[in-house]
Amino acid sequence: MTKHYSISKDVFEKFPEFRRGVVVATGLSNPPACDELTAAIREAEAVLPSILNIDTILENPKIASWREAYRSIGIKPTEFRPSVEALARRVLRGEPLAPISTLVDIGTLVTIRHLLPTGAHAIDHLMGDIELRFATGTEDFIPFGTDTLEHPAPGEIIFADGQTVMTRRWTWRQSNHSLVVADTTAVEVNIDALPPFTLSEVEAICVEVGDLLVKYAGGSYRYEVLTKEHPMMDLI
Repeated sequence: MTKHYSISKDVFEKFPEFRRGVVVATGLSNPPACDELTAAIREAEAVLPSILNIDTILENPKIASWREAYRSIGIKPTEFRPSVEALARRVLRGEPLAPISTLVDIGTLVTIRHLLPTGAHAIDHLMGDIELRFATGTEDFIPFGTDTLEHPAPGEIIFADGQTVMTRRWTWRQSNHSLVVADTTAVEVNIDALPPFTLSEVEAICVEVGDLLVKYAGGSYRYEVLTKEHPMMDLI
């Protein structure tokens, strides 16, 4: 049975210029990152201070757009930092990003290179259709690395497999449900873009992600960009 991936109409009504690139890749392996991939991350870390300054990070439009989006839906960005800002701050503090696995590290590399949230979700064992939408507050979320059941706040943007939350607060924290692990063979990679990113830039980054997946993890990929005009795609 075909599973679908969608972004709710309400999200696009609130953020009409939001675009989410979705790279679907199958037939993958997920070993520890090779030296070449790790070196690429170190290079991106070395370049970042020439683009961002820790004292003026909030003035960068790629960071500021996420903070403003969070504030507009009642999320305090100083308390729950958008993932791209949190990762960039770690790099600017001189904290090398620890390798995790090939599939996870590719998302890390692209996030730092382009300053937009990029991350993989395992799709080997999805229960049904998945959707980025506003929460009712009744959904279940078990944060990565814990066994503690939480529920999102009503009106919070969540990424969900039915009533099971895969990511809280849009791009903030992932759950155990879709965690990429050593035996993951299929993923979808989200590439989240607010202005100033353009559609053509998002498409180019989707290709970059797909090519990195093929190079370092094997398999094959396809991608689509979900927009206000194109809010749904076939997943698997």
